[in-house]
Amino acid sequence: MKNNTEEKEALPAPLKKTIDPESFIGLIEEDSVRFYTLRNANGIEVTFTNYGQRLLSLHTPDKNGEFEDVVLGYATLTEFVENRNYYGAIIGRYGNRIGKGTFSIDGTAYDLVKNNGENHLHGGTKGFESVVWKVDDHSSNTITFSRVSPDMEEGYPGNLNVQVQYILDDSNALKINYKATSDKATVVNLTNHSFFNLKGEGNGDIMDHVVTINADTYTPVDDGLIPTGAIETVENTPFDFRSPKTIGRDIDADFEQLKIGRGYDHNYVVNEMPQNGEGLKLAAMVLEPNSGRTMEVYTSEPGVQFYTGNFMNGSDIGKTGKPYPFRGSFCFETQHYPDSPNKPEFPSTLLNPGEVYETTTVYKFGVQGKE
Repeated sequence: MKNNTEEKEALPAPLKKTIDPESFIGLIEEDSVRFYTLRNANGIEVTFTNYGQRLLSLHTPDKNGEFEDVVLGYATLTEFVENRNYYGAIIGRYGNRIGKGTFSIDGTAYDLVKNNGENHLHGGTKGFESVVWKVDDHSSNTITFSRVSPDMEEGYPGNLNVQVQYILDDSNALKINYKATSDKATVVNLTNHSFFNLKGEGNGDIMDHVVTINADTYTPVDDGLIPTGAIETVENTPFDFRSPKTIGRDIDADFEQLKIGRGYDHNYVVNEMPQNGEGLKLAAMVLEPNSGRTMEVYTSEPGVQFYTGNFMNGSDIGKTGKPYPFRGSFCFETQHYPDSPNKPEFPSTLLNPGEVYETTTVYKFGVQGKE
């Protein structure tokens, strides 16, 4: 049996904190904003605020056991409120775009807030990322948020009761369980919008990250980044990540879809296999070769949006005072396809009264080449 001294020596080294909890305590429209921490037995630490369910920091080790915060964001609540962005937030009611900001259910048209040119993006001008959520429970490795989105909020019908649970386990997996019900027919497509850099937030671009995407097809888009309705093969295109390759290898290829998105900003149709032990599909894998950090993405969703920070330009200053450069992060947003309410050929996002919307996504972190 180990003595107390030996046990203390076996604990992970203190983390290099990137945010001050006191900077995330306050009031927004009379709702209390607070700071919450999850930690597992391996020293991985994840912090949240109930403002937009934002994942504020995620510390994970490299091959030498050195921890870095690998998600982008701001150092204070004030910056999140004042700057329009989605760093680490829940996205809803509808993640991604709805063309021309409108859709119909049973012949009734619903007009949404248009906040992306003529289109609706990520739930509108005040989506789920910009409201304060109730915390139902919080333990050392679990937190559950909930909220009722009122009927016609941002144009969506129905009182939508939403619950989102995050679990950090000792396999270094962050599991996200989404659940929702509605008293009217509506559309729902929830996702998490964390921006990752496995070198550490603010540590340059992500062009050297090696990515594998488990998808034979993707949904090409028009000039407004709205899917055309086609589902096309990735074979013989820069969109083929079925075998590992760096993000930067083909990102500037002479290919129309890349020009439209200024890089990758597209929905991939996730293959049904392989799956993990819980029946979730493997969507993507990422390796940062210098640190050895890895990330795997598993989901029950049919699609995943791969975004490569194409609209970042160095103007955002991160948690440790570093500017976030062009292509300074990547996102894997698990989802139903963009504009599904207007594309009957796509998997449906309709939620009727009496039905339960349930979906799960896992981000699992590891190390390759551990010394």
